[in-house]
Amino acid sequence: MKKFVVIYHAPAEVMANMGAPTEEEMKKGMEPWMAWASQCGNNLVDLGTPLINGLKLQTDGSSIPSTREVNGYSILQAENMDEAKALMDGHPHLKWVEGCEIEIHESMPLPGM
Repeated sequence: MKKFVVIYHAPAEVMANMGAPTEEEMKKGMEPWMAWASQCGNNLVDLGTPLINGLKLQTDGSSIPSTREVNGYSILQAENMDEAKALMDGHPHLKWVEGCEIEIHESMPLPGM
């Protein structure tokens, strides 16, 4: 099986306005994600985590805030991209707020590894 990295994007203003949800709000918000994870079964290698405060590293060693609006990841395994795409059908991230996007990238094995 091949591995696929799923990258979640959401508008920066949405992430900035999330505040600090209560534990109950977080649990409720995760219910659709857990239902999706359950549907994926063993094809979901890593549910992932939310990502914040990304930095873009410069060649001179400095860094600046990332503007890419990446806010999470998951890792899937599937036979091919079509199967990976099918695993994403009905994913709750796309229904969360206007402007949310999902990217799927196939992980290439390193030669000799």
